[in-house]
Amino acid sequence: MALLIGVPAEVIAGERRLSVVPDVVKRYLGLGAKVVIQSGAGMPAHLRDDMFADIQVASSGVEVCAAADAVLCVQPPSAELIAAMKPGAVLLGMLQPWFSVERVQQLMEKQITSFALELLPRISRSQSMDALSSQAAVAGYECALIAADHSPKFFPMLTYAAGTIRPAKVLVIGAGVAGLQAIATARRIGAMVEAYDVRPETREQIESLGAKFVDTGVSAAGTGGYARELTDEEKAKQAERLAKAVAQCDALITTAAIPGRKAPKIITADMVARMKPGAVVVDMAAESGGNVEGTVAGEKTWINDVLLIGPTHIASRMPVHASEMYAKNLFNFISPFIKDGELVLDWEDEVMAGCCLTHAGELRHAGVRQVLGL
Repeated sequence: MALLIGVPAEVIAGERRLSVVPDVVKRYLGLGAKVVIQSGAGMPAHLRDDMFADIQVASSGVEVCAAADAVLCVQPPSAELIAAMKPGAVLLGMLQPWFSVERVQQLMEKQITSFALELLPRISRSQSMDALSSQAAVAGYECALIAADHSPKFFPMLTYAAGTIRPAKVLVIGAGVAGLQAIATARRIGAMVEAYDVRPETREQIESLGAKFVDTGVSAAGTGGYARELTDEEKAKQAERLAKAVAQCDALITTAAIPGRKAPKIITADMVARMKPGAVVVDMAAESGGNVEGTVAGEKTWINDVLLIGPTHIASRMPVHASEMYAKNLFNFISPFIKDGELVLDWEDEVMAGCCLTHAGELRHAGVRQVLGL
């Protein structure tokens, strides 16, 4: 019997992405699989039911999950949807594995084989499946646009009849995928950009995008490519140098988020108080606690004359391309295991084994087991 892939509508408020797009559905069909989608599931991403060819359409998410052999999602499904899934079915998506003991226990009780893309091994072969990176690129782009939209200044240099307006100065904290995309986008708009990352090896990447690296004189480079813990003296020196850069910028974008952990506090209330009147702060890590003291997730907060923005569901602000990127990540993960229209799991495969959360009633991932205490 052909593999039936199910796509229910996302149930979390504010989530507009979808785990498949029409072009990717065609690729699943080409492998001999079938697809069932909840009616209207794609509307938040501007994808109508009639844009998908040769699929089944179900009236509810429960109906989708009850029929499907493999369920694709963006955010973790509700308890109701998991309860509707067939024992032994596969669940694939960003499942936030560290945050809910109840959800993991339900997956085990239902004998669901679940794969959380947050657990994807960081190896070369998995890059095309890396949803965290693809969605971080969307978030970095959006954060630069949010900053430009709320700034009381032009980002680019502007020459007009009476003179010249200097470009705005943007500071980006963190040079991961999101940070680098924020740097590149702010530069495209025309701003002068500076950036900082605790890892000194990011300097070359920052400068290659036309930004200036903020050198605090402190290196956190450790052994094995990991950052080491700074001494109290080094932390004080780092904070002092960083505070000067923060005080001089017109827009600050912070991007330091770590999956499964609370976001590190990097910008103190004192640093915010020293910023220019009218300055804008966009805290990309707001959903996980924020990098900036005073951030409120989902809200805009004025601290004196500085606007602090804590956006949530950032990738969903651009749901068309975010869905396309995410759908391809999922396809690249699961397609190698679809043989003649059937799903054949290969536990010898490093990628599959590495991001398995639950299987056969067991919690398979040792790191998640330790965090959740199971």
